[in-house]
Amino acid sequence: MVVTGMAFEARIAAGTDVEVLYGGHDGKLERELAERLRHPCDGVISFGVAGGLDPLLMPGSIVVPERIASGEQSFDTNSAWSAILRNALPAAVGGILASGDAAVASVADKQALQRASGALAIDMESHLVARLAFAARVPYVACRIILDPAQRALPSAALAAFGRDGHTDMKALLSSLASHPGQLSDLLQLARDAKTAKTALRKARTTLGLRYALPEAPVYLASA
Repeated sequence: MVVTGMAFEARIAAGTDVEVLYGGHDGKLERELAERLRHPCDGVISFGVAGGLDPLLMPGSIVVPERIASGEQSFDTNSAWSAILRNALPAAVGGILASGDAAVASVADKQALQRASGALAIDMESHLVARLAFAARVPYVACRIILDPAQRALPSAALAAFGRDGHTDMKALLSSLASHPGQLSDLLQLARDAKTAKTALRKARTTLGLRYALPEAPVYLASA
């Protein structure tokens, strides 16, 4: 099973033999994942884009972490499965992935979180996957592609467009842009970064469209 935050990530992950859950950040995703994990499941991948915290990671960089950190909590991903994914994606880096309920938008906040946690990147879904899958005793891993690098802040229009249901809120984006037109150049840069990240995400999805066996159970992403 694949868990994403945004609808575009779910569309990339989707395939005939893979189950995808997405739902933004209004509580729907957490509820649906908790309910789904009451039933048999081979494993869960947290898949999608992430914000960069390590300044060496540019848009399109791949992170397959050994650990997911969320506040005072920390969860180790399945080591065998993570190693398999890193072997399949030789450019992927391991380490710590931070995850939480709120976006980290400013460069200063990204730097502070990196210093405090040692994390390479941050997303908003992997902590849910880790916590719920751990409780259900289901193996889990994460595969995340850098979208906004550590050196660039997220413009307010992008944050406004981040729909809590997992869809882009274009009305909110345009309203924010109209109120603060000076952020247009940052939005255009973000669009270029997003194009790079989506391309890398699709390539990773294609590469992971092969069957891989874990000691616990066969876990795979089907070809799109």
